[in-house]
Amino acid sequence: MPTPSTSRPPHRRLLTAVLTTVALLATVAVSACGGSADAGGTKGKLRIGYQRFGGLSLVKARGAAPDVEWSLFESGPALTEALKAGSIDIGQVGEAPPVFAAAGKIPFSIIGTSAPIPQGEAVLVKADRGYRSFADLRGKTVALNKGSNVHWLLVRLLEANNMTLKDIQVKYLKPAEGRPAFDGGQIDAWVIWDPYFALAEQPGVQVLADATGLASNREYVLAAPQAVDKRSDEIRAFLQRYREVTDWGIAHPEERASTLAPELKIPQDVTSRALARSAKPLAPVTPAIGDELQAITDSFIALELIPGPVDLRSRVDGRFSAVFQ
Repeated sequence: MPTPSTSRPPHRRLLTAVLTTVALLATVAVSACGGSADAGGTKGKLRIGYQRFGGLSLVKARGAAPDVEWSLFESGPALTEALKAGSIDIGQVGEAPPVFAAAGKIPFSIIGTSAPIPQGEAVLVKADRGYRSFADLRGKTVALNKGSNVHWLLVRLLEANNMTLKDIQVKYLKPAEGRPAFDGGQIDAWVIWDPYFALAEQPGVQVLADATGLASNREYVLAAPQAVDKRSDEIRAFLQRYREVTDWGIAHPEERASTLAPELKIPQDVTSRALARSAKPLAPVTPAIGDELQAITDSFIALELIPGPVDLRSRVDGRFSAVFQ
């Protein structure tokens, strides 16, 4: 294996700065809004937890909801911990965080979702390693963020290739840790989502597999039960703005990218590439969505990745579904 250069090219210095900023801001967000005396969020501004690339980031970037308080999180699991602490009222995550959060007895309701986004997460490898399929990773080190959307993708890829968790060496790394480990050859594969996925698509990096045909990779809107019960009108109004901004972005991809690139602090061409595959319409929660989440939950329980039983179907709350139809 060639020895990595001690001087990093500009795009890697940029990525390091982005990941460091995200991690620091996520920590500040949790500490700054935690410990509120009004843990149910029944007074003051509606508190929104977002991830830098999720659909809510466009709402923030456009200033479409000036009457809410924003908190940034690096990943879904970090956001659900803020729900547990009573620090936010609403947040947006991928499909595995609700499962792990429910297993951890965190109270929340699932009030919205999106169309499937299977191309927005992938397994990345170095092209010079010669891997041709996921099965080639048998015995290799595969890194991912524990409890994030990519955790379910890993489970599905193992099933599809007649493998189990014992057939690979799993290393749990946050996004800010995963990219340096990937670049430095400390791991063989990195399972990651956009925009980190798009940032990592550099010469010499190969997309070994994405979630097409394996996982829906939907976004989910979670809400604190007390906020849902006591601030339903405010939530409905916010979700309406969220829907309008999402629809605007889909109809105006160039303007969307130019608006989000400064918010993401990444180049506009990278933003455009990620958005082209990962920005999808919002959708209402239905019994079928509950079934989909329950199937994911049951698989994680069977693998002993979470304790059971866990009832995800009961977390689905369709009272705001008319906004997304």
